[in-house]
Amino acid sequence: MALLKVSFVQMSKRCLQQHVGVCWNLGSKLNVHTPPTMPPCDFMPERYESLPYNHILEIRKQNFSPQMSTYFQKPLLLHQGYMQWLFDYEGKRYLDLFSGIVTVSVGHCHPRVTTAAQNQFGRLWHTSPVFLHPAIHEYAEKLTALLPDPLKVVYFTNSGSEANDLAMVMARSHSQNVDIISFRGAYHGASPSTLGLTSVGAFKPRTASGSSCQTTMCPDVFRGPWGGSQCRDSLVQTIRQCSCTPGCCEANSQYIEQFKNTLHTVVAKEIAGFFAEPIQGVNGVVQYPKEFLKEAFQLVRERGGVCIADEVQTGFGRLGTHFWGFQSHGVLPDIVTMAKGIANGFPMSAVVTTPEIANSLTKSMSFFNTFSGNPIAGVIGSAVLDAIKEDGLQENSQETGSYLLLKLAKLQNEFEIVGDVRGKGLMIGVEMVQDRESRQPLPLKEMNLIHEECKDMGLLLGRGGLFSQTFRIAPPMCITKQEADFAVEVFHSVLRRHMEKKAKGKF
Repeated sequence: MALLKVSFVQMSKRCLQQHVGVCWNLGSKLNVHTPPTMPPCDFMPERYESLPYNHILEIRKQNFSPQMSTYFQKPLLLHQGYMQWLFDYEGKRYLDLFSGIVTVSVGHCHPRVTTAAQNQFGRLWHTSPVFLHPAIHEYAEKLTALLPDPLKVVYFTNSGSEANDLAMVMARSHSQNVDIISFRGAYHGASPSTLGLTSVGAFKPRTASGSSCQTTMCPDVFRGPWGGSQCRDSLVQTIRQCSCTPGCCEANSQYIEQFKNTLHTVVAKEIAGFFAEPIQGVNGVVQYPKEFLKEAFQLVRERGGVCIADEVQTGFGRLGTHFWGFQSHGVLPDIVTMAKGIANGFPMSAVVTTPEIANSLTKSMSFFNTFSGNPIAGVIGSAVLDAIKEDGLQENSQETGSYLLLKLAKLQNEFEIVGDVRGKGLMIGVEMVQDRESRQPLPLKEMNLIHEECKDMGLLLGRGGLFSQTFRIAPPMCITKQEADFAVEVFHSVLRRHMEKKAKGKF
């Protein structure tokens, strides 16, 4: 039991294994080629004794989908993880700033979550919802207690795509309408139905999918046609200037007019609903003007539609100021979907809605999911909520996330190619450009080189944006300020090297 009471800070202090090198802070006069010192970690991974690396590459080539791409020229073969750290098959350690695509919320193999899962594995794995089991009921009570009234009815599913799929059915069943709107640049899944909501070209199939789904302009205040210096809910604003007065955002007004235009031209007079991520994830951590969702939700409801908040990436305290992303916009959705961080990497998701909408779905169809009463899922979900609360991870997301965001923003003063730094809590985007005036995306070749060199120095970043031009930063919420310093030092060092090579015409 003593192990379960160890806080994430204490666990981070258990790290004593050092990388060779001298710590290089921003503004120091040490040689730019001196590698930053990796923070300590005394967790020692087990020796790798599984399939040889080249054999895994052969299996990947022969037996996996050819669309299953990997990061890096030499794909990274991971072996073990502990909290914010990952270890490859050769024992090299990496600071994980992407959490398995914003999925590992409380830390890799968090002791409390791991112990809870191991105990349940020894008792009962699966029952299905036609039987009762305390674990999933306890979790349902805990989860719905974290949502405002009247969001109190939960449906358990297995992935974000499946959760959004069900939310689409709910919206249409309740409204008795069919048209659903989502933002351009949105990612809501890759099932046949949710592909209609997803609006990222690389994910769109040539065949028909997702009927009666329409997209509207994403109110992106950095890359979009309108934006200013005080539009978004972030400690860091865009470099774009505006003449807006407090409480009046011209960019927001323009984007709302575009949303109204969508309602007037491409959908029926009455619609089923509107899907929105509180912050777009796959599109590169894109934030909207502060009042946009509030006004858009009102317009949708005037058309008979319901409002769906996709919290797959933003939920569970990641944004710091609030437990749910929609709360930071001052709105109350009719349906909330969640996945990824809900179970720290275990395949689980949920849809929470109102009794009224749940009754509409019941009248429309008989919904059933074989795994929605799974005891393992219930136990892991509860343990994740306990870890978030007892380890103070939402508070850490706010404090350490703000610290990291402001340090990254300082890179704009030195590097012209750092076009925008944005985000909330531990969901941050760094958009790279050729120059700030044009805001044209940094070429893919250069993005890949920067990404690769960060990995070589022990830092794993995500990628996003329609042109893969944004580095996505969403680490496990247990990351510390010391590790945030290391991340910025590595990124700074890599950018300095990159600009040196660029000045010499090496690419």
